[in-house]
Amino acid sequence: MEFFTGLLRGMLGIVVMLGVCYLLSNNRRNINWKLVGMGMALQFILAIAILRVPVVKKLFDFIASFFVVVLDFTEAGANFVLGSWPDVTQVTDGAGALVTVGYIFAFKVLPTIIFFSALSSVLYYLGILQLIIKGFAWVMTRTMKLTGAESLAAAANVFIGQTEAPLVIKPYLENMSRSEIMCLMTGGMATIAGGVFAAYVGFLGGDDPASRQMFATHLLTASIISAPAAIVAAKMLFPETREIDMEHQKLDIPRQDVGNNLLDAISRGTTDGLRLAVNVGAMLLVFTAFISMLNYILQNGVGSWTGLNDLVVQKTGGRFDGFNMQYLLGIIFAPFAWVLGVHSQDILLVGQLLGLKTTLNEFFAYAELQKLETAMSYKSLIISTYALCGFANFASIGIQIGGIGAIAPGQRTALTELGIKALIGGTVACFLTAAIAGILV
Repeated sequence: MEFFTGLLRGMLGIVVMLGVCYLLSNNRRNINWKLVGMGMALQFILAIAILRVPVVKKLFDFIASFFVVVLDFTEAGANFVLGSWPDVTQVTDGAGALVTVGYIFAFKVLPTIIFFSALSSVLYYLGILQLIIKGFAWVMTRTMKLTGAESLAAAANVFIGQTEAPLVIKPYLENMSRSEIMCLMTGGMATIAGGVFAAYVGFLGGDDPASRQMFATHLLTASIISAPAAIVAAKMLFPETREIDMEHQKLDIPRQDVGNNLLDAISRGTTDGLRLAVNVGAMLLVFTAFISMLNYILQNGVGSWTGLNDLVVQKTGGRFDGFNMQYLLGIIFAPFAWVLGVHSQDILLVGQLLGLKTTLNEFFAYAELQKLETAMSYKSLIISTYALCGFANFASIGIQIGGIGAIAPGQRTALTELGIKALIGGTVACFLTAAIAGILV
């Protein structure tokens, strides 16, 4: 009975998400329903194969285990430079009192971003990453009849960031249609970069190898199946109107300056990773401080004066400690959590995560998810992991306008006009992926 309920909720979630794209489409008559059907079929086929077919599951478990091993390599480097830091343990302070030392983000997560950025640079220099990207792009070009440029960009977004992926198709950017630009932007919103992928695995899995393996498998699955979901959302929100011929379907990846030799590639990747790690750390510090400030105002001001704090604690059974930002976001996004298949008792918790991811970023949302892992059911945890796996937030609009606009100035107007739609498309794509995961888990 529970399986059929989950199936119906998941299917409802898919219908609702596709309905949102249909209602917000700029050209409903030109929506290519064959492309939508092929995209959704590809999502289901990939998800079922990765999560349910033993041979494919073992292959992806093996690939996921690589990321787990990478975390150990990173830890060796971090321990050498920063020293060995404890995880969750108790130590004695100067006064003799016991103090709990938790998972130290700066020494555990940020080094992973730096190392994985350098590793990605090496794989690109050796041509390995290009082969994988071309393979994924070939599948999407043949199944959904996309142009070569948007297929390459969608495939690249699975492995590299939303500002790096456009470089793969740099020569084509200026001549891309608005529908192709929309597809490029939505793909960047719906997926995550390889550099932060490994960081999420270590962040969510902690030091438990089994937990790391589980999150690595699910995050890898989410990254892959979100690519066709992003295409579906983009092509519904902004359908292609021009004819696509064989010339448009070429899959040529131009050579890029990734370094004069292997050591140069490692150096460049390390520098890029350092910038990303510092940016992530600084953004989280500031966002956490702002959320804390807003919570103080809401809880100690509005909540205290009106008695809302006691009401919230009573209504949520103590899951929320008062009237704060997390509770407000939970209320706003709870309906989305419910249609994705989240258990009823967890919809406020998952709703707040969806809200944090959209208004701030996925790193902040995953930080909250780590705290809430034990407070929600396994199914709600997995659905949350998939729904949060993407760069769909307001800051990404600015990042894409700045990044893509710098290498294709002629597309800046299109980028600014499509920003909000790309955010909606990326969010819908992540939610479609989460709904499918909810059906299969």
